[in-house]
Amino acid sequence: MIEDRYRLWSENPYFEEEIRQELSQITDPQEIEDRFYTDLEFGTGGLRGIIAAGTNRINKYVIRKVTQGLAECVCDHGEEGKQRGVVIAYDSRRYSPEFALEAALVLAKNNIKVYLFDALRPTPELSFAVRHLHALAGIVVTASHNPKTYNGYKVYWDDGGQVPPVKADQILARINARESWLGIEPMPLEEAKSCGLLQIIGEEIDQPYLARVQELALHPDLDAEKGKELKIVYTPLHGAGNVLVRRALSELGFSSVNVVLEQELPDPDFTTVPYPNPEIPATFELARKYGYEMNADLLLATDPDADRLGVALRTPQGDYIQLTGNQIGVLLTYYILSQKKALGTLPENSTIIKTVASTDLADDVARYFNVHVENVLTGFKFIAEKEREMEEAGWGTFQFGFEESYGYLAGDFVRDKDAVIASVLLAEAALYYQQVEGRSFFDVLESIYQQFGYFLEDQESLALEGKRGKEEMALIMNSFRQEEILELSGMPIKRFDDYEHRLSKDLSTGQTYPLKLPRSNVLRYSFTAGGFVMVRPSGTEPKIKFYFSVKADTLADATDRLRKLKEELMHRITQIRSV
Repeated sequence: MIEDRYRLWSENPYFEEEIRQELSQITDPQEIEDRFYTDLEFGTGGLRGIIAAGTNRINKYVIRKVTQGLAECVCDHGEEGKQRGVVIAYDSRRYSPEFALEAALVLAKNNIKVYLFDALRPTPELSFAVRHLHALAGIVVTASHNPKTYNGYKVYWDDGGQVPPVKADQILARINARESWLGIEPMPLEEAKSCGLLQIIGEEIDQPYLARVQELALHPDLDAEKGKELKIVYTPLHGAGNVLVRRALSELGFSSVNVVLEQELPDPDFTTVPYPNPEIPATFELARKYGYEMNADLLLATDPDADRLGVALRTPQGDYIQLTGNQIGVLLTYYILSQKKALGTLPENSTIIKTVASTDLADDVARYFNVHVENVLTGFKFIAEKEREMEEAGWGTFQFGFEESYGYLAGDFVRDKDAVIASVLLAEAALYYQQVEGRSFFDVLESIYQQFGYFLEDQESLALEGKRGKEEMALIMNSFRQEEILELSGMPIKRFDDYEHRLSKDLSTGQTYPLKLPRSNVLRYSFTAGGFVMVRPSGTEPKIKFYFSVKADTLADATDRLRKLKEELMHRITQIRSV
């Protein structure tokens, strides 16, 4: 099969000369195997891969085949579905505009209406646009915060959320049913425009989206009057957040926003950062320089598709310390719930939604305000699905959702993590504490720790690429499942959750309980004293992730517990891999 696929792609004139030339220069049989041993995996969020020729890479022909599968599912909804159409957005990565246009013209060839943004836009705006235009589906071409060699393709459905598992399976079935890579021809661009199947969109979506974002402000009068007092340095990291993040802040009153000029404009090579992930400290190097020069209060960074937000704060000593995703999530949870309660706008059935990989401190904060907490699987699509479920069943009022990997959401008009929304809420919270209470975020965070305990979290990842990497991930997960672990680093384990088998075990009693969340290859160990360890292969990257969370009465004790826990668990992983 591998040789047949390689020969087809390298010899058939359907594939453009550039692709055939690239493949003819490969001399390593293992490289050929990795490019053609499988198709790039289409999961519930779409697909993501290295930009190159091959069935296990991302390129225009993979885009064509996946889009044809999506088109056939849209056509299942008849003329109404085709007229409702598909919205397409893209970020600043290599080939993002080209892949977006390729998808648009394949859809047009299937007589499906397409709304294509006129330039790069944040992923959350795509989610908004699907809802605003009452479209049937959406596509965003992005690899989020992955290295520059990657691109991706995410599919959204009519509620603006990432395509649900059942619909993803239907799309995948259509993709797999087409054995041939040949014969998928996009409609010519001018024909698609002239017959009205391709509509270019832009400002007419930006304005209502920004209006809804600004409605989330809890103290708009304070923002308008004092917003200029908060000094902010912002970097879009060469991505899609530049225009709308700055507009959202400016229109509310935050006029002292200085952009990092070296990272302002789109750059598919991300030349100023190792890779454009606001989780890593290196992405803030230039922003820190600006911060010192301008004595900024706050440093903000959004990833290339502007759905994730990283934050660094000025310490009392004048340095800048980067917050973790969990700390940002807790601060925003505390700010939103405390302010709404003080304003009398917190409904009795209020609910926050977070992932099982995120800090349990947020659960304690929410319960303090008599707010219900829903924990869902890792991946923001599950937060959006739970929000939709709440709305349809009428059993809760969504206030805030977050995941530890720098994703946050408020409001009901977007169904994905949104760095534009998060930037506005975080800036307002910083302003409120500074101007009204005379406190910094550090003061607020310290008071939360003193009230609820010192929770510290960290994460480690192992990159395991290719076929061998998948096999090694399976070995690690199987090893953990086969051993009953009663304690880690001297900390007793209270509960073990296996989401693959949808089973929870109370280790103190030996009793087992069914888990209600969907099946997923995730293991979670909850400590008796608070905190947890979680292990899961990534659903979007070739790596396995390890999540650590500890709780203690003091910062020193929490720091020591976290260090010892990480050392022990990673030693276990080394032993498993050496067998």
